[in-house]
Amino acid sequence: MTRRQVISTPATPPGSVPRYFDRSYDDSRHDPYQAKGKYREPTACRRCGAIFEGGRWHWGEAAANASHSICPACARIRDDLPAGYVSLSGAFFSAHRDDLMRLVWNTAAQERTEHPLHRIMHVVEAPDRTVVTTSDVHCARRIGEALKRAYDGQLDMSFAHDEYSVRVSWRR
Repeated sequence: MTRRQVISTPATPPGSVPRYFDRSYDDSRHDPYQAKGKYREPTACRRCGAIFEGGRWHWGEAAANASHSICPACARIRDDLPAGYVSLSGAFFSAHRDDLMRLVWNTAAQERTEHPLHRIMHVVEAPDRTVVTTSDVHCARRIGEALKRAYDGQLDMSFAHDEYSVRVSWRR
């Protein structure tokens, strides 16, 4: 994110913090599931039961006066449009598939406990590799980092330039 133009004003003495002419940021990523405005508080998700309160989504009991909507994670799952792809492959993966997938599920469960919008969407298994899709880029990144930390191997992450997605590849 870059700021466009720095304008020094007569009220800004030398050496102080400059004022910015245009405070909009040039963010090239586009997430179609990011809310255009704020949800009413409290809002409960119709599908998963997550609650938007205090400016964030969390797990808990919905208030009686809560409005209902669909959270961004459930919308992604409904539309089958993942934000993260984790690809696991290699001879070591084939030999230790159960242990590695247990680590993937445990990492995703921990991430979902802290952040309700970070979930595993699908797991597609093939004889030589497995692809896990997630509803958020941070969940995919965290799964890849957990695999690298626990089992070493080669980890490659590539974030998309103009959209909100990441491709994580782990092999050993």
